[in-house]
Amino acid sequence: MDQSTLAFIISIIAILISLITILLVNQQQKKTGKGTSAFDTRPLQLQAYERLVMLTERISLPNLVSRANKPGMDAREMQLLLLESIKQEYEYNTTQQIYVSPLAWEAVENLKEQNMLIINQIASTLPGGASGLELNKRLMDFVLNHKKGTLHAIVLEALNYEAKKLMK
Repeated sequence: MDQSTLAFIISIIAILISLITILLVNQQQKKTGKGTSAFDTRPLQLQAYERLVMLTERISLPNLVSRANKPGMDAREMQLLLLESIKQEYEYNTTQQIYVSPLAWEAVENLKEQNMLIINQIASTLPGGASGLELNKRLMDFVLNHKKGTLHAIVLEALNYEAKKLMK
């Protein structure tokens, strides 16, 4: 088992543990009646989940590659552009962690880290002088050939689940 597969498996396990914990914490809050206050933060929380869903979509590898695809770049330049795009999207939304569960935020962080790891590992396998187009092609091949590589779908599911619970 190579290092990227192991890193991917660890990321999936972390997300699954996060999802289970989210469910347990939410069930406990319902039983104890905690989580209610005089100030209704629900609209802010829902907005935060919306923004994190958008972040998750924007840093998914297929969407990222299609947005950042610039002809004429070499693989290293493309790698740096993709990584910078993820970092900027993430940093732009860091304040949203105030309004969402720690586990939801951790799921988003794990997605960011996994996607950066995949980009770096695939870029490291390319020969010197490879084009940015070749890096993007290999990234898309990875996504298509590793259906479990769509961690963003799991994160989206978790974010949607939590947001829907707020609306009840």
